[in-house]
Amino acid sequence: MSARLEAENLYKVFGRKPDQAVQRLRQEDVREELRADGTTAAVIDASFTVEPGEIFVVMGLSGSGKSTLLRMLNGLSEPTAGHVRFGGQDLTELSDRELREVRSKKISMVFQHFALFPHRSVRDNAAYGLEVQGVPRAERERRADEALALCGLAGWEKSWPDELSGGMQQRVGLARALATDADLLLMDESFSALDPLIRRDMQDQLLDLQKTLKKTIVFITHDLNEAMRLGDRIAVMRDGRIVQIGTAQDILIRPANDYVASFTKDVDRSRVLTAGAVMETDVRGDEADCDCETAAPETPFSELCAISARVPHAVAVVDGDRRLVGVVPAQRLIGFLGDEDDSVPGVCDSPRDKGGEKVISRA
Repeated sequence: MSARLEAENLYKVFGRKPDQAVQRLRQEDVREELRADGTTAAVIDASFTVEPGEIFVVMGLSGSGKSTLLRMLNGLSEPTAGHVRFGGQDLTELSDRELREVRSKKISMVFQHFALFPHRSVRDNAAYGLEVQGVPRAERERRADEALALCGLAGWEKSWPDELSGGMQQRVGLARALATDADLLLMDESFSALDPLIRRDMQDQLLDLQKTLKKTIVFITHDLNEAMRLGDRIAVMRDGRIVQIGTAQDILIRPANDYVASFTKDVDRSRVLTAGAVMETDVRGDEADCDCETAAPETPFSELCAISARVPHAVAVVDGDRRLVGVVPAQRLIGFLGDEDDSVPGVCDSPRDKGGEKVISRA
């Protein structure tokens, strides 16, 4: 079972007098002043918790501090201030030897540029972490082969890295991380060097693996659509600070500020939102009374639009016991897609109520 990861008030300052810089940053936003003096505040007061089995995505533009934050999570970069705890163990208090032990057995990293050894076979690359641990050859090859099979590379064990496509090489990197059976996977822009179709294939692969392995994963990306697709929760970073943490739907519907709102304006919301996210909950009653179609809270937005086109009133959203939990008028669907004057296929093809007619009998 994966363990819990906690980051508490993390700071990383490069340059002169970093401790003094942290004290100033705790009192006021002096990032630009510090930069003028040759000091860079890469991460400022970052706090979050990643639950066991969760994919936690850290998203931001280049220079936002996301990769520096990731390196602090496994001790590759020592925090100027703050704490990192994994499985109840404070990694910031460990010696170099103890940190190496943790990194070799409990935390694995998947890099952006594959980092494969060209003179080692696919099997030996996948088994490298186990070799570092001193695992006997027969066992490490068995475990490496199992990890390669999980990543769709069965039969390629004796191949060389230059015989593989970019996507296949990245699968080897993922297999190497999985072979050690580490509880925590840190993935730094791991798919960004891949072509779009291969990238989506790798995203599918990760999601499929996670259903079985249930690892604790921190995934770094600058691609919002990738973040929305992969993340159970997403942290948005700007200028070293985390400006919002939430689910994809939270960030789309309730952006914390104008920066997050502008960041998300071009997202295809129909791929992210569900009936539960967009429904109006100010309703009363026990059971939906209409014989027409209803939606469940988890119904995808695109399917909700199709239902809306087939019923002559607001769509009723019901739970597993057929209790009414919300309604979705057609105009609300259009509003969530952006311009209410635009025609949305599957929404405006039949007469509509304006405010959500009653769809239950008991009130």
